[in-house]
Amino acid sequence: MFFTDLRSALVGQNALLLGTLFNPTNSDYSRSFAYSSNAAQINEVVRRELGSLRSAGFTNNGKEIMIETVVAFWNVVYELERSGVTTHREHDEGYWPKVYAAQRTVMGLVCRGFNTGGWANWMLPMLYSTCRYLREFAMAADDEDSKAENASSLEDAARHLNKGFTLCLSDRAPLPESRKWGTYYMANILFKTYFKLNSITLSKNVLKALEALGKDLPPIEQFPKSHIVTFKYYVGVINFLEEHYKAAEENLLTALQLCKSTASSRNHQLILTYLIPAHLITTHQVPSSDLFRNYPRLRTLFGPITAAIRSGNLQAFEAALEQNEDEYVKRRIYLTLERSRDIVLRNLFRKVFLISNKSTRIPVEDFRKAMGFSLAGKNGGLRKEIEAEEVECLLAGMIYKGLMKGYISRDYGKVVLSGTSAFPGTGV
Repeated sequence: MFFTDLRSALVGQNALLLGTLFNPTNSDYSRSFAYSSNAAQINEVVRRELGSLRSAGFTNNGKEIMIETVVAFWNVVYELERSGVTTHREHDEGYWPKVYAAQRTVMGLVCRGFNTGGWANWMLPMLYSTCRYLREFAMAADDEDSKAENASSLEDAARHLNKGFTLCLSDRAPLPESRKWGTYYMANILFKTYFKLNSITLSKNVLKALEALGKDLPPIEQFPKSHIVTFKYYVGVINFLEEHYKAAEENLLTALQLCKSTASSRNHQLILTYLIPAHLITTHQVPSSDLFRNYPRLRTLFGPITAAIRSGNLQAFEAALEQNEDEYVKRRIYLTLERSRDIVLRNLFRKVFLISNKSTRIPVEDFRKAMGFSLAGKNGGLRKEIEAEEVECLLAGMIYKGLMKGYISRDYGKVVLSGTSAFPGTGV
């Protein structure tokens, strides 16, 4: 069955089927293929089954590399079958490093096929499948090797994946025949790998390579939407981690808009996990409660903190930060959310302004009392005493950052606010 469909895919240039065939965990093919021969005879079997590849447009060299690749792929599925992965049996210790090593051999041959074997760009899904499982098997190998201090297999896989990325990006063939159409898929799998390795610097190197060599790439809009969404997501997260919040918001918003409404809510939630705090910093606006209706995880993650920001409740804000601290740190959004304390203060001071009937001259003491009540719940009691000097510093910071419009009159102990836009962006 494997060989019949492989010949059909190669002769008919069926890219989707070719990618499926080189998925080593696809039980529809892997089990029968694994037991179709043995280590002593597999080379002979593959040569016999693929003897007519020249009629499919393959050169002698391209055919030889394809035969070597299929033999190497057989070693992968055979190892997987022995370990019971595709049949969900308990597998013996030490198999994942063997599987990874076998898949790495497949990766090297696939790259050679494109480089020197004249393989056409319609075969790129074969490269995609090979890269995807190279990464997965590397992670499994590292997980199994409990004595390893470093993720050595995944780091090794990253180097091979980078070769695949360069293979696509640097292709000089005319665009209709170019491997450049695989550039963003390969960039995305590198991003996933580098993020897993916690190496954002290496992710930035991918962007630098795209900037330096990507001038001949087709417009990104011409690539598959799935490639664009993933790419924009990772670029947005990189921007976010570098505190370029405006660029992060733009990239993440593009990813969200292109993500199909029927796509898994997990994809939407991944994008919104960074888009919400980025938007909070750039616009000083919290998302509406309607946004959380279809995303329970986001409601848990952001519901309490956005409610505290909206109400100007400093104690509730601190409690929300503490409650979800581990998850915020894990997602790398803690420091950004902590920055939104300024917006809590802005909303608290805005309440003082509204309670004073929008008076443009408000005693600093009123702001001090409001802060005291807002922080009271943290340590108990009705009000926490705040030094007037501390409140003046906070008010000066609000004015400097453009969250309030006015100045502090120290002679009279008052804040003099603008009569037209005391709190820009809030309608008052």
